[in-house]
Amino acid sequence: MIRMVCVLAATMLLSPGMTMADTWTERTVSIDGGPAPLRGTLTMPAGTDAVDAVLIHPGSGPVDRDGNNFLIGDNNSLSLLARSLADRGIASLRIDKRGIGESAKAAPDERDLRFDIYADDAVQWLDFLEVQPRIRRLFLIGHSEGALVATLAAQRKPVSGVILIAGTGRSVPALLREQFAVNLPTSLQTPAATILQKLERGETVAGVPAALAAEFRPSIQPYLISLFGYDPAAELAKLHIPTQIVQGTRDIQVSTDDAERLAAARGDARLVIVEDMSHVLKIAPADRAGNIRLYADPGVPLAPTLVPAIADFIRAE
Repeated sequence: MIRMVCVLAATMLLSPGMTMADTWTERTVSIDGGPAPLRGTLTMPAGTDAVDAVLIHPGSGPVDRDGNNFLIGDNNSLSLLARSLADRGIASLRIDKRGIGESAKAAPDERDLRFDIYADDAVQWLDFLEVQPRIRRLFLIGHSEGALVATLAAQRKPVSGVILIAGTGRSVPALLREQFAVNLPTSLQTPAATILQKLERGETVAGVPAALAAEFRPSIQPYLISLFGYDPAAELAKLHIPTQIVQGTRDIQVSTDDAERLAAARGDARLVIVEDMSHVLKIAPADRAGNIRLYADPGVPLAPTLVPAIADFIRAE
């Protein structure tokens, strides 16, 4: 049975005279990334007690460790998440993916990039986190496409639990078909569908229309083929560890149906639906334009019930 929880409201209390900054410290860390180091930020709660720790993996595209996309703007969603968890005594390591942010120089040639490389890097980061002073148990948080990365990494490295936030429950081609139906001009619908079908069969495609080059350029096709082979729900079903699935009701990229599909793959999963939360983890207005503005507004706080729900899950396991 799926354990369904609708998050309603929560607050956090600090000791008298204490500020947020008094409760944690941060430092930049790195691991061997081959061509160049991979870099991230380790956030540690104040004190000397042993603490649980999470590896936070960002989503798709040029999204850095803080949840910011240089093509869109800063929202600081993942840095806010890390620091809010530290306020509750939970350490975290948030990372720049290979090829992004301060890990940019570790990028392979785009033609050689495969989805599995992100899971392999996540395992290496978990190994690093595991031996840091004061770390007790390891958890994984994956946001958006990072949810699948977290799932694959947990198959390769024992952890105490996974938290999947705004992760799709369908294969990427299924998600793309839905997005293309809404966002692509009618003239591009058939070419896009044909390309998707060929990539799903493991075939590369020549002569991609210029209007679809950003999505399907030849150099990115091997990566897409490697990604298209995964069904996130089927991969999650292979795990046998505590699982929390978190989804906002005003996410314009991933739906609550996706969250329910993931939860169905793990009958004992804890499903948390956060009312009015957007894809960038903040309370969104009903209108699409206002929702999109949140992607580039670092001053808006996280949905107030998000972090308490995650912290409660970690403490309960």
